[in-house]
Amino acid sequence: MTIVRLGYVAMSVNLKNCSPSQTMTYAQFQRLKDREAAIEKLERISASNLENCLRIIKHNVGHDVHFFRFSSKLIPLANHPEIKDFNYLRALRKPLQELGEWISKSKMRVDFHPDHFVLLNSPKPEILNTSLRTLSMHEALLRGMNVPHEQRCVIHVGGAYNDKDKALEQFIHNWGFVPVKIQNMLMLENDDTTFTLQDALYLCEKLAIPLVFDYHHHLANHEKDSNWAEHWERVAASWQYSSLPVKMHISSPRSEKDFNAHADFVDPELFMAFLSEIKGSVPQIDCMIEAKQKDDALFQLMEQMCLFPGVEKIDGASFLLK
Repeated sequence: MTIVRLGYVAMSVNLKNCSPSQTMTYAQFQRLKDREAAIEKLERISASNLENCLRIIKHNVGHDVHFFRFSSKLIPLANHPEIKDFNYLRALRKPLQELGEWISKSKMRVDFHPDHFVLLNSPKPEILNTSLRTLSMHEALLRGMNVPHEQRCVIHVGGAYNDKDKALEQFIHNWGFVPVKIQNMLMLENDDTTFTLQDALYLCEKLAIPLVFDYHHHLANHEKDSNWAEHWERVAASWQYSSLPVKMHISSPRSEKDFNAHADFVDPELFMAFLSEIKGSVPQIDCMIEAKQKDDALFQLMEQMCLFPGVEKIDGASFLLK
């Protein structure tokens, strides 16, 4: 038997006027001649994002959602090199703490997924340094919430740079420049265009990083090795030293023509095909839904999964595979 918990990404389609990703560009910041007023505006936008994020967390608690991915745009310009005087941790201490208190008392699993510009395998030191600065910002936000940072940030391997094997070795080389607290925070994911499940497993086993298996990405990008189930035991083993359950991503192709893009909802037959293969191999798996309809996609998938034989509902966002 395996417990399956469903989660969703960043924002709710059910809550109105509740974006956690309101932003301010550096160009807009520069247009404000009074720097102090510009930073105060940054603080107001960030505080509004955190307030909306708290509304989403409360919404999740009310619907038994125990797994949620934060937007990486909670704090605009937080790691911009020209705004080092924006002390967001101090300015936003109270809303971060309140967010953390709700997460703690509800025992909700939360994490981040920074944008594609985080490239730990870049051969260029300036890009690596920018990536590390971005990851440090994510670690700082978790610290501000008093949320443990271990295995809370999923990233892709990075760019191929015209030589995939060399790019994998560059990741290993660059790993030595990553601070230990950031290393401990990270998870690696197979992607939909370049680095396959086996590529990601190579790094995860070499560097003791948990692997987040993206089923949709594997269907889109598996080169000649389409049988992911043969490697599932290795995926599960990558989580053996984590205090958190195995994590995976689930989504459906938007169409055959636009296969890599995410659909509005998740195909329950596609999801069940995956779950049937891994049932009983792990005590629990947390499945992050990457679908355009966010929490509505979760609620619909939950209803559909409970129609399958051998599936027993636990609560509004969790079920047991018998």
